Amino acid sequence: MGIFNSLFKGSSEGENDKKINWILLTESSQLATIISQSNEKPILIFKHSTRCGISRMALKSFEREYDLNETDVDLYFLDLLNFKAISNEISEKLEVRHQSPQVLVVKNEQVIYSDSHYSISVDAVKKTLSK
Repeated sequence: MGIFNSLFKGSSEGENDKKINWILLTESSQLATIISQSNEKPILIFKHSTRCGISRMALKSFEREYDLNETDVDLYFLDLLNFKAISNEISEKLEVRHQSPQVLVVKNEQVIYSDSHYSISVDAVKKTLSK
């Protein structure tokens, strides 16, 4: 049961889970603002499907590994089930194919890193930001 519990336990059960201060992306108007803000500081958007086990595991893994400073990047969280239209707008404005789960890093109004599913990696985000 140990490995099964570690993979599927709820967030309240994760004693060692780190707390990320996600900014919720819930309004279409936020998108233009944060894309513009990427000229000053990179932004990261985590697109998550709350009904998908793969998405949940990718999110938990990302949160466990995450160790960047708040000054490095602003973190936005998009609940795909409740805000699918915003995800579609992201795909259109940033010219990326929609995937779920998906992480996008935007700098100077351009996507500089995009990955999905089990390929989502904090180390890859760090390498991208250090360039």
